[in-house]
Amino acid sequence: MEEKRIQPWWKNAVVYQIYPKSFQDSNGDGIGDIQGIISRLDYLADLGIDAVWISPMYCSPQDDNGYDISDYQDIDPMFGTLSDMEELIAEAEKRNIRIIMDLVLNHTSDEHRWFQEAKKGKDNPYHDYYVWRDGVEGELPNDMKAAFGGPAWEWVPELDQYYFHQFSVKQPDLNWENPKVRREIYDMILWWMEKGVGGFRLDVIDQIAKEPDKKITNNGPRLHEFLREMSRETFQKGDLITVGEAWGANTENAKLYSNPDGSEFSMVFQFEHMVMDQQQGKEKWDLAPLPFVKLKQCLAKWQKALYGTGWNSLFLDNHDLPRIVSRWGDDGKYRKESAKMLATMLHGMQGTPYIYQGEELGMTNVRFDDISHYEDIETLNLYRERVGKGYRPEDVMRSIYAKSRDNARTPMQWNAEKNAGFTKGTPWIEVNPNYTEINAEEERRDPESVYSYYRRLTRLRKEYPVFVDGRFDLLMEEDEQIFAYTRTTMENEMLVCVNFTGKPAACPLLREWKDAQVLIHNYDGNATEEMKPYEAVILLRAR
Repeated sequence: MEEKRIQPWWKNAVVYQIYPKSFQDSNGDGIGDIQGIISRLDYLADLGIDAVWISPMYCSPQDDNGYDISDYQDIDPMFGTLSDMEELIAEAEKRNIRIIMDLVLNHTSDEHRWFQEAKKGKDNPYHDYYVWRDGVEGELPNDMKAAFGGPAWEWVPELDQYYFHQFSVKQPDLNWENPKVRREIYDMILWWMEKGVGGFRLDVIDQIAKEPDKKITNNGPRLHEFLREMSRETFQKGDLITVGEAWGANTENAKLYSNPDGSEFSMVFQFEHMVMDQQQGKEKWDLAPLPFVKLKQCLAKWQKALYGTGWNSLFLDNHDLPRIVSRWGDDGKYRKESAKMLATMLHGMQGTPYIYQGEELGMTNVRFDDISHYEDIETLNLYRERVGKGYRPEDVMRSIYAKSRDNARTPMQWNAEKNAGFTKGTPWIEVNPNYTEINAEEERRDPESVYSYYRRLTRLRKEYPVFVDGRFDLLMEEDEQIFAYTRTTMENEMLVCVNFTGKPAACPLLREWKDAQVLIHNYDGNATEEMKPYEAVILLRAR
């Protein structure tokens, strides 16, 4: 056994993401809620979870699934009350689980009190909390587009001005150049910290330093100045886990985001590996085969670049992504094997692993019969736009089956009872029909289930410091089937070897490591150099 080193707690941690609307309903209205989360804390503790990141539950008109916040310091009645939230924090703490809040600081809802005041006049103290430009109706300040379609400028006739919005028209961007805005945000963060929150995930945080006149949205010139100020004024006053979502991150600015001195965040979410299975220069709906060798090179690049100089977030699933076992595994014949393989590949790397609700069960994408069963605004817009352009509906549905965000948002599959044990009412979105075969109750009884495998992975991270400290080296780099790498410390060397395909694959490394200790293996028997479909193994030996 290696000598354990003192690390920030979040380096040993495993984080679980909850999409609250779909996790557990406690009152029969068909929508998940805080009391539902409280009722499942023992499940999370048993899985070995150290922190739970919950997608936004603040008051919101729900134009963008809660990412349009109308009050940062209150809970939306859909999910419960502020006292429910306080109870959740306290109950989680009893189980040594910390609650991570999802902070949306680039924009608010247009129904937020600040924006309601801002529209009352140019001399209102809140007017400069947002980004405005004088103009003439119909003559936009520039041709910038919003991420959800249409122009990024919205005309307000009573002010003869446009406001800037990078997302929905109901999500006006905050003006971070205004120190009063920053102070309001810091005070709000400190308020949540006093309530015992254990950390924050920061939505599209690389976009706060925008300069619309120069068409700069992410990585603006003052970005890291703002982040360092926020960290100094808030995060550094507590022992928190902080993770910034940065679609524009590269390995160099990620070293700033996740600098070990704590000057910005604990770690960063980057997405380079998650956009590889789409056609170059096209949208995510334009499907392409996963370039496996490039995927390995990408993940290795991030592992090497941040070693000793930053910290990775490890994830394959979240509320915006399709189910990974359907995307890169095999959700049919080899569902269990491929789900375990993907978990092995990910959890063996350096960084903090994130498990998205249901991932630990091997939950799959859903294939609803037609578009009327879908709820996601992005999916519905896509269908309407592409069919309108002459795409065949069946081709559009093929893209939706592969990439719709609703794949990740069908209710958590707790048991084989009606509605998968999610609700006694009518669920806000239909349950995936395969819940009778794939559910937590069944998997917790089965020592060979995907759930049991994830449970073993979370414990290995606590037991063997090489998971946290080890240097990463990619092996068999050009191999089209095998993903193999070592993690090395002064004391130990660990080999992670997975067959990423549904066909047998040769891995000579396993002959060299035949006498090593098996930490985890997703098939019975010894791992030999002839790897089975989706086989995965982690081996350990002393140096």
